[in-house]
Amino acid sequence: MPFKLGILERLNNGEVIIGDGGMSHALEKRCYVKIGVWTPECVVEHPEAVRQLHSEFLRAGADVIQAFTFAMQDKPLVSAGYSYKWDEISRAGSILAKEVSDKGEFALSSGSLCETGSLFIKGLATKEEIKQRFRDQVKIFVDTGMDLLIAEYISHVQEAEWMVEVMKESGKPVAVTMAISREGDRHGVLPGECAVRLVRAGADIIGVNCRFDPERSLDTIALMQEAIQREGLKTHWMVQPLGYWCPDAGPSGITSIPECSLAGE
Repeated sequence: MPFKLGILERLNNGEVIIGDGGMSHALEKRCYVKIGVWTPECVVEHPEAVRQLHSEFLRAGADVIQAFTFAMQDKPLVSAGYSYKWDEISRAGSILAKEVSDKGEFALSSGSLCETGSLFIKGLATKEEIKQRFRDQVKIFVDTGMDLLIAEYISHVQEAEWMVEVMKESGKPVAVTMAISREGDRHGVLPGECAVRLVRAGADIIGVNCRFDPERSLDTIALMQEAIQREGLKTHWMVQPLGYWCPDAGPSGITSIPECSLAGE
């Protein structure tokens, strides 16, 4: 097995890193994930399907294979009617991602954290309780040998800062992407301020993801970059847009379209 440079070394060398993405939608279309819920119980029920999709991304040229551990916060599995434990799924998803990435000559593996949803929005848990949830999941990612950590689909910059603080404790490279538009997060914090706060919290890579198409995602990234340059800060950038256009989406992106969650089909 050849020596693999870490993601920060590669980015510092000027390399463009290609990640995978859209696991939930792809597996939903293959009838392994429930539409609208998109929780990753299939890493336990149908690991061969997840392994196959990871392998397809690897063959397509992905440099990072991201564990399918999306929506493992705020007990989404319970609301979806499953009895699986979040830690069981997080571990299974991480093992699958690591297994496939190890088959690539230079591919890296990543753990994936998601926002807690109502726990933060409705104040149902304290800051330390929420951070402990993240800490428990990060421990699984470290134990299974993930090369980096990604926090994604975050609507509030304050919770994103807490996630960065926890991820930095691991010593792994930290990436964080917010599901925001030009209008900012759900508390009205504009993209530029979000970017500055995330970099100052310690994030190595920042960006946006998931709710918006490529054009609108890049518009938001541009605002973030302007603020980082204005403050004299440095960071690396990433973007994970939707794989289709949604020009009629509002501040909440595709989730504001009446046809959602069928809008992307």
